[in-house]
Amino acid sequence: MPLPPTDLPRQRLHARRISYDGWQRDDGLFDIEARLVDTKDRDFPLPSGLRVAGEPIHDISARVTIDRHCVVRAIETCSDRIPYPGGCDDVGPDYAKLVGANLLHGFRKVLHEVAGDVRGCTHLTELIAFLPTAAVQTFAGLQRDVEPHGKKPFQLDRCHALETSTETVRRYYPKWYRGAA
Repeated sequence: MPLPPTDLPRQRLHARRISYDGWQRDDGLFDIEARLVDTKDRDFPLPSGLRVAGEPIHDISARVTIDRHCVVRAIETCSDRIPYPGGCDDVGPDYAKLVGANLLHGFRKVLHEVAGDVRGCTHLTELIAFLPTAAVQTFAGLQRDVEPHGKKPFQLDRCHALETSTETVRRYYPKWYRGAA
C-alpha cells in the first residue's frame, strides 16, 4: 500500500535517488554497484558555482567486490558531481581500507571507524553503509547455490520478520521455527 496522499499543498525542494545493482562475476566473486544522485527542483547557488535545476549536486558511486562470505575484496569509488571539487573527491581512495571487512559482521562499525565523520564523505559513507542489505538481496536468488543443502536459510535471523521464533518463520520455514509449540 502506498503512502496516503497529503492534505496540504506542497512543493518538492530536493530529490535523492539511490540505486544498488548486484552482479555475479565469472571469477566467482560478486560486485555490488551503488549510486547516489541528489538534485534540486530550482537553481541552487553553491560557493563552487550555480547548479541549474535538475543538475546533480551529488552524483557519486561505489563498486564493492565481495566473495561468497561477503568479505570485501576490492572497493572503488567515483565522484562525478560534487559540491566542492578538490575537497569532496580526495577521500575516495581511503575507502580501500574496507578491504577485508565482512559486510555481515560488524561492517557498519568498521565503516564508521574508517570513514565516519570528517574521515570520509558523508554521502559516500551513507551509500556504502547500505551495502550489507544489497548483498543479502543479491545472494537471495542464489541461496541454493551459495549455502550447502541442509543449513539454515541465509535470510533467517537477519530481520524482525524472519527471526526464528516468529509466526512468519513458523508459517514459511517450519523446519527452522524455534518459537512456542
